[in-house]
Amino acid sequence: MRFQLIWTAAEQDEGKLLRDFLMEQHVSRRALTDIKFGGGRISVNGHEENVRFQLAQGDKVTVLFPREVPSEGILKEHFPLSVVFEDEYLLVVEKPAGMSTIPSREHPSGSLANGLLGYYEERGIEATVHVVTRLDRDTSGLVLIAKHRHVHHLCSEMQKRNEISRAYEALAEGVISSAGGIIEEPIGRKETSIIEREVRADGQYACTAFKVLQTFPDFTRAALKLRTGRTHQIRVHLSHIGHPLLGDELYGGSLAKIDRQALHCHQLAFCHPITQKPLYFECPLPQDMQAVIDQAGGA
Repeated sequence: MRFQLIWTAAEQDEGKLLRDFLMEQHVSRRALTDIKFGGGRISVNGHEENVRFQLAQGDKVTVLFPREVPSEGILKEHFPLSVVFEDEYLLVVEKPAGMSTIPSREHPSGSLANGLLGYYEERGIEATVHVVTRLDRDTSGLVLIAKHRHVHHLCSEMQKRNEISRAYEALAEGVISSAGGIIEEPIGRKETSIIEREVRADGQYACTAFKVLQTFPDFTRAALKLRTGRTHQIRVHLSHIGHPLLGDELYGGSLAKIDRQALHCHQLAFCHPITQKPLYFECPLPQDMQAVIDQAGGA
């Protein structure tokens, strides 16, 4: 089924150009161009109109977006996905550790994106992959996905306004002495690596809030919230303060207790970009992280 959105013009929209009305609904100029030349349609009260049409109160505006074509560079694969939430606009999926969010040269298959294309095909959903909140391959937890380019655009704007909240739990090396705090250090790419990041003066502003949940003889369980979304942000910031994640060999963590970075996105909260309904999702710690806590005598 083609993706469309419908609005009703209000009193304050009387005499407004259709173009301006749609821009106020966050339909971008790029989207309007795609609609015009890509097989979409804009209609008012069932009649196709151009963007210079003047609206009257009560007019019903319908935008039919162009068909989406799945990326030919991503293989469709059919394997089970742990779907936490789904409607016609969004998906929230729990990604396991060891699964890439999108395929790479090293891992061209088995990614969440590969599975999404298979999932869409099975259900007749005309969509390509639009990941809103990406996680590293070895980070587990909740991932937000948009089912359409326009919805992805709306979510991206929400991210810029810091309106999508993600909360993490982590197991970090050593005992963090403070009860919590803010790590506010710029992050940039390490000059000697295409993968590794580091705190550096010429990096991008990055801010991470943390709270200690439990301490053990040689590691700390902490809750963290991102106030910015830099690559490897939590991993770099915790390493910078001397407490790299357990299992995060890239940033100085030990593999003695767990064989991947002990980081899990366990909460996701935002207002739905279309319905404006507040949404909140939560998922428990995965088995490998919980086992480390249990073995140390934690609850």
